[in-house]
Amino acid sequence: MTTTNSPGLFIAFEGGDGAGKSTQASLLADAMEARGLTVLRTREPGGTPIGEKLRSLVLDHGHGHIDAHTEALIFAASRAAHASQVIRPALERGDVVLTDRYIDSSVAYQGAGRDLGTDVVRTLNEWATSGLQPDLTVLLDVDPADGRRRRTAGDAAEDRLESEADEFHTTIREAFLKLAATRPDTYLVLPAHLPVHELAAQILSRTDSLLATARGAA
Repeated sequence: MTTTNSPGLFIAFEGGDGAGKSTQASLLADAMEARGLTVLRTREPGGTPIGEKLRSLVLDHGHGHIDAHTEALIFAASRAAHASQVIRPALERGDVVLTDRYIDSSVAYQGAGRDLGTDVVRTLNEWATSGLQPDLTVLLDVDPADGRRRRTAGDAAEDRLESEADEFHTTIREAFLKLAATRPDTYLVLPAHLPVHELAAQILSRTDSLLATARGAA
C-alpha cells in the first residue's frame, strides 16, 4: 500500500505541538497488537541513533542560532536515515509502522512557518526518503493556545520550536489543514479537543478499513 509496494501499513500522525499525537499513536499500537499485528512505533526527528543526535541539535535550546535552511536540512537528514534504516525495512516485513511526524511536518514548519516554500521543502524531503509516503496521515487539529496549555501542563518545558509565538503555530495549523485539503483520500482530520477515546475509535475504524482493503487486494 505504500510507495514501496510492501505488505506493511504506514501511518503518520501530524498536527501542532500538544495535539495528542503520541497518545493516539500509543492507543492505535495497542489496538493493532491486540489484533495480532506487529507494530513499530517511532518518531521524528529521531528514530535512529543519528536521528536522535540530530533531534537534540535542532530542538534543544543552547545550540545557538539555527537559520531556517539549516533547520530544514537537519530535519531532512534525520528523515532520510529514518526512512532508509527503520521504516522501509519494517514495511517490507509486513509491520504496521506508526510515526509521530513525517514529511508534512517539515512542509508545515519549515515550508510555511519558516517561509522557505512548501513546494521546495516537500521536494527536498521526497528526495531524502526516495518517495516513501504514508498510506494514511492522521491530522489532529489543535488550536495553538490550547496546544500550548497542553504541552506546558505541570510546568513542562517547551523545546525550541514549541516555544515559538502563537502566530507561528497558527501558520503551522493553517498549513496542515491546506495539506489535508489537497489529499483528502489519504488524510483523516480530527479535532484534537474531542475525548481521547472518541478520537481513538475514529482512527481505529479508518485503520481497519485500510487493512481490510489491503487484505482484499492481496
